Amino acid sequence: MAVSAISTSSLTAWAYPAANTHSPRVEQASKERALDEETTSNNASSDTSTHEESSSDAAGPKRADGTPMAPEEIQQLEHLKQADREVRQHEMAHQVAGGAYTGGASYDYDVGPDGKRYAVAGEVPIDYGPVPNDPQATIEKMQTVIAAAMAPADPSPKDHQVAAQARQYLLEAKLEAAMQRSEMEQARSAGAADSSETTLSETTWPETTAEPIAEEPTAKEQAA
Repeated sequence: MAVSAISTSSLTAWAYPAANTHSPRVEQASKERALDEETTSNNASSDTSTHEESSSDAAGPKRADGTPMAPEEIQQLEHLKQADREVRQHEMAHQVAGGAYTGGASYDYDVGPDGKRYAVAGEVPIDYGPVPNDPQATIEKMQTVIAAAMAPADPSPKDHQVAAQARQYLLEAKLEAAMQRSEMEQARSAGAADSSETTLSETTWPETTAEPIAEEPTAKEQAA
């Protein structure tokens, strides 16, 4: 039992029983009254706390000045909270998929009836230009850009526009890369042909060292 809940007379009776001038019956009654008073006080405090919590719950969200919101303001607040979540998730999806090609997100805000700011629009910068003189690097970059633009669950018209432009750059880079491969193959083929011709032109038959064959004497020469 807390000391603060006990009266001074009861505390004296407990601490110094021999000095108690009241009869046991009176002392017992005094203790019972003290217990009843404490119980009543605790119950009153509990009722007050419960009433305050109920009142607070019933009041709902508060305005910036602490006054309760009207139903339409509560609805507006919920709409702003949902928009804030969706906008931030949208931009985060761009950033995660875009990696090094994306920058930091920026947001437009509306102030709610509670005085707080909520994001209602946002954007993330993304580098979707081709890599000069490197079609293979451009192909890899555009694949990342397309994935970043279409990463959110609900891509915006601007997202679709960026993805379409990246697909165009991707197609051009693939054609350029194919042309480069074709030129390299032709160059290798031409180099192989030139090497073969050079080998044939430099090949010569070895010179003979045999003596000339003597002519046989004719019958006329033999008769002579």
